[in-house]
Amino acid sequence: PSPYESDMQVRLIGHSPSMEQLRSTIGKIANSYASVLITGESGSGKEVVAFAIHQSSPRKAAPFVTINCAAIPEQLLESELFGYVEGAFTGTSKGGKMGLFEQAHGGTLFLDEVGEISMAIQTKLLRVLQERQVRRIGDNKVINVDVRIISATNKSIRKMADVGQFRRDLVYRLDVLRLFLPPLREREADVELLFVNQLQGMAKRNGQLPVKIEAGVFPLLCQYPFFGNIRELRNIAERVFVLHEGDIINAHDVHEALYPADLDMDPSFA
Repeated sequence: PSPYESDMQVRLIGHSPSMEQLRSTIGKIANSYASVLITGESGSGKEVVAFAIHQSSPRKAAPFVTINCAAIPEQLLESELFGYVEGAFTGTSKGGKMGLFEQAHGGTLFLDEVGEISMAIQTKLLRVLQERQVRRIGDNKVINVDVRIISATNKSIRKMADVGQFRRDLVYRLDVLRLFLPPLREREADVELLFVNQLQGMAKRNGQLPVKIEAGVFPLLCQYPFFGNIRELRNIAERVFVLHEGDIINAHDVHEALYPADLDMDPSFA
């Protein structure tokens, strides 16, 4: 099973109007071959939504390949995306290496944090998207690739293009179909479901019975801003699950998890 499946089940849970709309839009987008740009705050679940699109598409039996463009230096990112032949540069593997475009052939390539790609890599990426061909570093032959591109960003690449930080022609290649993921603080109706689902999943993975939760827990959660979105909610649920005592999770347990002691709470550090 894919490592994204459990997360997808968690993150796409919800009955808020925005979640119902999201599920409907995913169904429409999945049947297209056009590029998708997913926008939203950090931690809002962009990669999981990308996987949901792939799994709902005619490409679901083919690879779903991901790369975080912000986590890899420019020189390494180029070789990861396009591959290389043996001897192309110092430290190459024997026989060369297949790039992610080749690995995703027939399927989907997910470019997370696409706004962090340098202008030089943007130019090469644009060429691949235009020609549907990739050339490994150090090679003189091209390889045909059939890949659907899904990108994600917590920045506006259109605004970046306005100030010369992103190629406008690449924007038009990436931003064909767009999905905006609302922050969790605008999905108050879903917070309870997500929190319970996270705790029950943790109990199941640890071979424990489902945990009991006092009703007073949920007003605390709904008042919390969750600036880290679902990633932060997951961390808080993990904190509660590990640290609570007894058979019932109460409001005190959740308050301690939401507002743990920190350096700036100690006057001696002022």
